[in-house]
Amino acid sequence: MDLRAYATIAARYRRSISLLALLTTFAGVALVIDQPKGTLLEWLALPLLVGGGSVFAWALVPRRLGDTETRPSIADRLLRQITWQGRLVSFFPAMAIGILIADLVYNLTLSATPALQTEDIIVLLAAATLLAYPFVPGRFARDRDFLMLFFICLNAILVVPLLAARIYTADFERSVDGYSWVALAPQTSAVLSLFGVDNSVHSVAGSTAPGLTFVPQHFPVQVTVVITTACSGIYSFAIFASAFIAFVLTEYEQMSRKIWLLLGLGFLTSYIANILRMVVIVMVGYYTDTAESDLQNMLIAHSYAGWLIFLGWLGLFWAALFRLLPRGVDGTREVAPSLTRANAAARCGVCSNALTPIVAATRCSCGSVFHRRCLVGMELCPACRRQQLRDGTRLADG
Repeated sequence: MDLRAYATIAARYRRSISLLALLTTFAGVALVIDQPKGTLLEWLALPLLVGGGSVFAWALVPRRLGDTETRPSIADRLLRQITWQGRLVSFFPAMAIGILIADLVYNLTLSATPALQTEDIIVLLAAATLLAYPFVPGRFARDRDFLMLFFICLNAILVVPLLAARIYTADFERSVDGYSWVALAPQTSAVLSLFGVDNSVHSVAGSTAPGLTFVPQHFPVQVTVVITTACSGIYSFAIFASAFIAFVLTEYEQMSRKIWLLLGLGFLTSYIANILRMVVIVMVGYYTDTAESDLQNMLIAHSYAGWLIFLGWLGLFWAALFRLLPRGVDGTREVAPSLTRANAAARCGVCSNALTPIVAATRCSCGSVFHRRCLVGMELCPACRRQQLRDGTRLADG
């Protein structure tokens, strides 16, 4: 089988491959940001980033590089609204420089650790995306929009809440350990109790992170797991949730109840996966560790099994969700159940609303039909991108 045949097969399963590449790429990103020290997993980051990133870039690039997207995605329309129909894009480099200066000033004047931390890196990467955004060629618009939305979501999940908490408490040394206290330790403790593992959550002297104490079955000594930022999984959770949200917004063309459901379930499964990861780590220590092993089994689970369970859980549930939902910009459009093939063309190619005699419409020579009011200000047909519009307000009547 030659490369052309493989390319044909890959194009047929484009969405499945892109989802797999998404998981692979951001598994590498998670290892770079929140890597388990002293394990072989450190060496997986580069191949995961390069391999997954290359395939994911292929999945996002239009099939013919000379063409732009035939139909705008949710991400495209959302970013147009945010940027005031593109008018603010020219200011992105100046905004990026402002963000860079603000972060450095914050570190020097308010932060107890002037060195760049994980949150600083996330902010600086977002600034770099803003800086490069106006210069990315149009044929790579989906890649560009994906990265922009990814870093917007990542900052909204990690950086903004932390900064708001620091301002609210007037404590600029506050760490993300608050996440473990509120959204991880109590939930992990509750699930462990359901499985019959007696445990308690409490504060630990000399640490701002919560401790979870239990007694292993074969090792009658109290063991306390301190759920610090490093082992909380907050960074992995935020990375995968942000990537999933950005992927859905660049994959689909119209928001619907099913799309909102997909986003909600994707976010929820990321959160559940993080709790499941902590539960499995503790249960490995509870059931298998002895005086001879000295908690080594639990430490191995923390370094290997927990990370793989997190990734496997997300891959399983996201793949299932995508199979239950309609295709996006690379597949068939989502239509109402009553819309048959015979009247599928009777919808506007821009807003997807039904065409009626009440609202003036026009047809492009490529066969696409649009409301005239939806074409105001456009210069090219939104479907074929080739037909020149007469006056920037409508197509030639067909």
